[in-house]
Amino acid sequence: MRLALSDDARRRIVRCREFLDRHIAESEVPIYGVTTGFGSLCDVNVSHDQLSQLQINLMMSHACGTGNRLPDNIVRIMMLLKIQSLSYGYSGIKLDTVERLIDFFNEGVVPVVYNQGSLGASGDLVPLAHMCLPLVGMGEVQYDGRVISGAELLRLKHWQPIELASKEGLALLNGTQNMSAMAVWALLQAERLSEWADRIAAMSLDAFDGLIEPFTEAVHTVRPHRGQLDTARHMRALLEGSQLIARPKKHVQDPYSFRCVPQVHGAVKETIAYVKAVIDTEINSVTDNPTVCPDEEQIISAGNFHGEPIALPMDFLSIALSELANISERRIYRLVSGLRGLPSFLVANPGLNSGFMITQYTAASIVSLNKTFASPSSLDSIPSCQDQEDHVSMGANAAVKLCKVVLNTERVLAIELMNAAQALEFRFPLKSSPTLMAIHEAFRREVPFVSDDVVMYPLIERAIKFLRDNGEHFIPVDGQQSTLNRL
Repeated sequence: MRLALSDDARRRIVRCREFLDRHIAESEVPIYGVTTGFGSLCDVNVSHDQLSQLQINLMMSHACGTGNRLPDNIVRIMMLLKIQSLSYGYSGIKLDTVERLIDFFNEGVVPVVYNQGSLGASGDLVPLAHMCLPLVGMGEVQYDGRVISGAELLRLKHWQPIELASKEGLALLNGTQNMSAMAVWALLQAERLSEWADRIAAMSLDAFDGLIEPFTEAVHTVRPHRGQLDTARHMRALLEGSQLIARPKKHVQDPYSFRCVPQVHGAVKETIAYVKAVIDTEINSVTDNPTVCPDEEQIISAGNFHGEPIALPMDFLSIALSELANISERRIYRLVSGLRGLPSFLVANPGLNSGFMITQYTAASIVSLNKTFASPSSLDSIPSCQDQEDHVSMGANAAVKLCKVVLNTERVLAIELMNAAQALEFRFPLKSSPTLMAIHEAFRREVPFVSDDVVMYPLIERAIKFLRDNGEHFIPVDGQQSTLNRL
């Protein structure tokens, strides 16, 4: 994937910069962050011959990140989203600055950015400072398989450092691109995991000798939540043709973790759809400050950098995905409990063998940790900048926790798939549906049936990798492509 500015975007960027330069030259009215200091220093005027140094100082002083490095793929999304926001022509950025960011993206240059330090207002100041320092030959980047300084990168590429003009540091550092990048990544994974959760739940249901009746369309049309209807339909399609689901049952009711899959998984689907709509608006917006409006001939200091519009939805998505893991762990517990003709802990000789006993412990541990991570970050606010910035979103913390919840949910679902596949084989020679048997057969090529105790953690890792590598191969039997395939 390579980026390039359209001619229209170039014109918008140049027009906005020209208006800003004229306004600075012709007006004596202070402009926040352009001819003044930042934050609580907004009343301190800066002379015209120091405006460029003001922006350099901003970038250096704000690069206070700590913690773990953000993954390269998320940093690349950050760069893409910053370029997108600047391309609208309301930021006062110079064209060469945007083009150098595009060079970074196209040449595989990934700035070193840390995951701690942002309050989510005034945007993601700290991580964006780290992302943009290499433009002026500072900071560090990952390039050609190694970490090098920004200065070394410029020497290698024969690039001159960008000479920042007035307002450019603010344009680069203000904004929600760090939060938004993690939200985009999390949404892509959430859609994939939601799809997998239905498939795995269907396999678990069949292996548990569950009932199809709770998925009957008539049940859901009288409570017509879109996600619930879609999940019930998906489950019926996944189980179509199963010998197990069709055989007579002695029991008349299943536990909630099986019976209420449409209601729980469906609510998660609706949460994902809501959060996706919010993030789609955010990543196609201008989120720095001040906003430079050439048509209105105004430069307005306001609050588009504030992360609250996406902090709340990210917290909501963390809660929803935690629930997806929570109900999955309950199905794991049922599968290993020696119920409905399945052996205890899913091995033929329990006692000598512990089998899948401790996989449920691991899942329970992860689910409990998710409950901690799902506590909303957006509930908190700690004033900063001598109380000038007296309410912040903590959206970056919400984003960091959301990414952890995503990975944890994936782990729990992988463990459920291991248990479901194992349980299903105790029902042979009766078979599940063609769709679920295809998933089972593909899974068995990566993760074997466990006859006697083995070291389990490598199997869990293989199961996680299976979920990442194979989702697009299993299209629901009604012929509709999964959400993952449409992205």
